[in-house]
Amino acid sequence: MQDYLQRQVEARQSAWHAAKALLDAAAAEKRDLTAEEEQSYQRMLEDIDTRGQKIKDLQGAIAREADIQASVASAPEVRGLTVVRNDADILRQLASGEIRSHVFGWESRDLNKTDDSSLLPQTFYQILQENMQTVGPMLDGSIVTLITTASGEDIKVPVESTRPAATAIAEATAITPLDPTFSSLTLKAQKVAVLTKVSRELLTDSGINLEAYLGRALGVSLGIKVNNLLTVGTGTVEPKGIMDAAGSGVAGTSTTGVFTADNLIDLAHSVDGAYARMGAVWMMRRATMGSVRKLTDAGGYIYQPAATVGVPDTLLGFPIVENPDVAAVGSANKSVGFGWAGSYHTRVVGGIEIARSDDAYFNTDEIGFRATIRVWGDLGQSGAFKYFKAP
Repeated sequence: MQDYLQRQVEARQSAWHAAKALLDAAAAEKRDLTAEEEQSYQRMLEDIDTRGQKIKDLQGAIAREADIQASVASAPEVRGLTVVRNDADILRQLASGEIRSHVFGWESRDLNKTDDSSLLPQTFYQILQENMQTVGPMLDGSIVTLITTASGEDIKVPVESTRPAATAIAEATAITPLDPTFSSLTLKAQKVAVLTKVSRELLTDSGINLEAYLGRALGVSLGIKVNNLLTVGTGTVEPKGIMDAAGSGVAGTSTTGVFTADNLIDLAHSVDGAYARMGAVWMMRRATMGSVRKLTDAGGYIYQPAATVGVPDTLLGFPIVENPDVAAVGSANKSVGFGWAGSYHTRVVGGIEIARSDDAYFNTDEIGFRATIRVWGDLGQSGAFKYFKAP
C-alpha cells in the first residue's frame, strides 16, 4: 500500500508541473489561456484534487491497519477471536432493531469518511451513487483546539487580555508589580441534528450495505452543518465562527474581491511572529485555492504542492487547509484566513448519538434514523488568526 501511496503522490506532482507549464507558456507569450487550454488546466486541477483526497484516504487506512496490528501484537492471546463490537456491528444492530440508539464517542469519530471505492464493499459502491461533499476542518484537533466534555453545561476558557511589560530600573529601586489581565470565553452547547427515514423493504431486502451508508451519510450531514457554524457562525445564539471572530488583516482594493500575491504576503505578515511559529495555516475554499495557484511573485509560483507523503501543500511556506465554508472571492467577502487556528476552541459534548425509531413513521412502514451532536466554538485571540477582505 505504501508503494501505491507514493505513486499517487508522484502522479499528483506530475499533474501540477503540467498545469504550471500551461500557465508559464501563456505568461511567456503575454496572453490568457485559450478556451482549450483552460479546459485542460481545469482537468489537471481536478486530477490534483482527486489524487490529494485519495492520498489522505490511504494514509488513514494505513494508520488504522497499524493500530490493529499494534493491538494484536500487545495481546496475542486474543488472536483469531471475533468478539469485538465495532462501528459496523453497532450500525447493523441499529438497522435491524436489536438496539434503539448508540452514542459514538468523539475520540474515535472521523466525520469525513473515506469515499475511496477500494475501501468500500464493491457491490455497494457499484450500486449506490452518492452525493459527495467536503465536510471541513473545524472538528480536526490537529488544526483547532478541540475540547470534549461529558456534559453540556457552560464552560469558561481563560483568555489573556493584556500582558505586563518588564521595565529597566536602577539599583535598589522598587519594582512596580504588574498583573496580567484575563477575560474568558464562554463555550456553550448548540445541538445539531439530522433525521432521515428508510422504507422497511429497502432496509431488509436491498443488496447494498445500507447500514454503512446511513452511518456515513448521517455523520457527514452533521459535519457539514457543524463546520459551517464553526466557520461563519455569528456567535449570538450559535457558535462564533473562526472567520467571523478573526481579526482584520488586509483590505483589498478590487471591488470584485480579487486578491494579489502582495495581498497574501501582507496578510501573512499581519499576524504576529509568535502565532506564526505556533503553526500558522491558510484557510480558504477549493475555488479560491484554484485562484491562488495562478499567482506568482518575482517569477515564481507562491503555491507549492506537496512532494512527499504526509506533507501538506503550502502557500508562502505555510500549509493550506481547505474549508468549503470560507466565503468565495467577491465584494465585501472574507475569502482568505491566515494564522494560528489553534487559538480557536471547538467544544464537543459527548459524541454523536445515532438513534432508530420504528414508531415515528408507523403508518408508512418506514424506519426513522436520527443523529445528533452538541458543539460550540470561539476564537481566543483575534490577533492570532486574521482575514483578507475585499471592499
